[in-house]
Amino acid sequence: PRVELAWAMKAHQHAQVYFNLISSVDPRFLNLTKVDDQIYEEFRKTFRDLKIDVLDPEELKSEPAK
Repeated sequence: PRVELAWAMKAHQHAQVYFNLISSVDPRFLNLTKVDDQIYEEFRKTFRDLKIDVLDPEELKSEPAK
């Protein structure tokens, strides 16, 4: 149990650091991988009309979204 707790605490610390890093950069200039643009293009081919600025869980659960 102690090892699991220590691992969870360390994982939480890392998550906080990464969240702070990505939150402090303007998303237009943030690249997490070398293929971010390609990933986004493929995403948009599949989800052309999905608004990603604000996600509505109810909209995602609707029949047309499924």
